Amino acid sequence: MPHTSSTHRVAVVVPCYRVTRHIAGVIAAIGPEVDRIYCVDDACPDHSGDMIEDSNRDPRVMVLRHEQNQGVGGAVLTGYAQAITDGATVIVKIDGDGQMDPALLPGFIAPILRGEADYTKGNRFWDLRQIRQMPLVRRIGNLGLSFLSKISTGYWDIFDPTNGYTAIHAHIAARLPAASISRRYFFETDMLFRLNTMRAVVMDIPMDARYADESSSLNVRRVLGEFLGKHVRNLFKRIVYNYFLRDLPIASMELLAGLGLGTFGLVFGGWHWWQSAQRMGSTPVGTIMIATVAVVSALQLLLAFLNYDINNIPRRPLHPHLGPLLSSSRSDPGQRSTN
Repeated sequence: MPHTSSTHRVAVVVPCYRVTRHIAGVIAAIGPEVDRIYCVDDACPDHSGDMIEDSNRDPRVMVLRHEQNQGVGGAVLTGYAQAITDGATVIVKIDGDGQMDPALLPGFIAPILRGEADYTKGNRFWDLRQIRQMPLVRRIGNLGLSFLSKISTGYWDIFDPTNGYTAIHAHIAARLPAASISRRYFFETDMLFRLNTMRAVVMDIPMDARYADESSSLNVRRVLGEFLGKHVRNLFKRIVYNYFLRDLPIASMELLAGLGLGTFGLVFGGWHWWQSAQRMGSTPVGTIMIATVAVVSALQLLLAFLNYDINNIPRRPLHPHLGPLLSSSRSDPGQRSTN
């Protein structure tokens, strides 16, 4: 069986849930650069795993099963764990619904093998001519989610955070806090947050948007509040991890001073404005200046922090420096977790 090289083994993880119409074509299109294909039957009501085992003739395919549905994230993490155990170097995740072209696999793998990135992901917004193929609702939703993701994950230079076409070095996958990662629709974005706390390098890979007869079970209205809450949570965690636990740069002081001055200026100014309104009088100029200077200074400090954060994107790939994986890391990457 052809390999990417004598020392590198590539694995593909395919979550399988209601993909019986497309999965055979997806498997057939995966090229010889891949050594192993893990199809994860995520308690599929259509029995995708049985269908694959009955019809598949590709010796690279292994079917993994969940007794209960765990969502796309749970399926991917199960595939990661098996691929690490089997000695994979790079693990690619593609969907089984035919949206993702397996011919693009080498482009996702190459930057990792060259030591340029720890994790690569697709970006359907790279070619503006191709964006018209994306349904308008998805286009607007992805724009909003991309902005929120930049803030919460700290990867200001990437786009299309919900894109599920990804590749990761096994050394990085083995050290993910798998037990803490969101299992369902927030999985891809939560992965980016976890990667940033590890200081892993993430790279966008241009790809076209492909839509056929597949259907999406994502209800935007239902998950909007959930996504917003999780973005806020991850932003808070990232700032604490990166700016107060792992390091204490000048930006940490700028953030604290900015928040303190801003809070003081708004409370002080608001209180005196309310008192003046109650007695139908004017607010003293000195009081107005104190509140104004505090708020303006706070904005300057917060902008300085934001500038530092944007320039603090991980630049040095992590996986070349991790060394060989421990046997315990290979067997179950999900045992390590963080809150």
